[in-house]
Amino acid sequence: MSERSVVHSTIVLERSYDASPARVFAAWSDPAALQRWGSPGEGWESSIDCFEFQVGGIALSRFGPTGGESYVNETRYLDIVRDQRIVSDGGMTSSGQRLFVGLLTVEFSPEGTGCRLVMTEQGAFLDSHDQPENHQAGWSQMLDNLRLECA
Repeated sequence: MSERSVVHSTIVLERSYDASPARVFAAWSDPAALQRWGSPGEGWESSIDCFEFQVGGIALSRFGPTGGESYVNETRYLDIVRDQRIVSDGGMTSSGQRLFVGLLTVEFSPEGTGCRLVMTEQGAFLDSHDQPENHQAGWSQMLDNLRLECA
């Protein structure tokens, strides 16, 4: 058996959008919108297999580089306050190996005529299979994509 390890990390990203909190929240609660802005980018493919956006509901998605390793992300919604916050927990696996588990909080608040979003991911990165830097870069790109979705 290989060496077991865990690296803990908290990632906080903030963005301002020229859209109402309701509009930005809607982009998180609609699977078609989420698929558009949450796509990892060119050279990657992704799908949403299940999307139950309600407290206690789950979302199951798959993503990975075209022709490469596939990742499965499972999310469970713990708290949803329409247009204000989403709290979920989840985990990511690849080839049956758990890579990551974490808690995600997304807060939406009015900022002038737009929305201020604060996203906090508290994660445990397991056995060196994933790294906080990957999540920081991925979330940063997706939140930038969200700007286009909410325009």
